[in-house]
Amino acid sequence: MADVIVYSSDWCPYCIRAKQLLENKGIAFEEIRVDGKPQLRAEMTQKAGRTSVPQIWIGARHVGGCDDLFALERAGKLDALLQA
Repeated sequence: MADVIVYSSDWCPYCIRAKQLLENKGIAFEEIRVDGKPQLRAEMTQKAGRTSVPQIWIGARHVGGCDDLFALERAGKLDALLQA
């Protein structure tokens, strides 16, 4: 099972949706909350090249945000990526 990392914010509806999808699939993930933590947000921005949350990694692959995660699910590619 690939390691999953989710950079998130507590009140972000997209973060909530992305985490719910992973939880519904029974996937454990590391959540890194960036609220009030400029150094963590800067780290996320540097790694992802994006400032918005959530930013999601599965293994070494940067998946992107919530819409990207759901697109993988709709295409039937998310499960294979999680199993890698």
